[in-house]
Amino acid sequence: MEILKVILTILFIIISLIITVVILLQEGKQAGLGAIAGAADTYWGKNKGRSMEGVLVKITRICVILFILLAMVLNLGIW
Repeated sequence: MEILKVILTILFIIISLIITVVILLQEGKQAGLGAIAGAADTYWGKNKGRSMEGVLVKITRICVILFILLAMVLNLGIW
């Protein structure tokens, strides 16, 4: 059981580092002055889910879910 705890702890640290890097790679959510003039309604604004930004958001969501699940498993104290 100790080996499993070490493996899960290492995985937990790796996921936390991935979350940090992916969040830092994302753009800010403020639209700026472009939203006032309607410039936010472009091709990239409509297809954001297929762009690199959309991929980063999906990766963030998956990693956060894994992070929370691993935190709960490691905190159970059955080790």
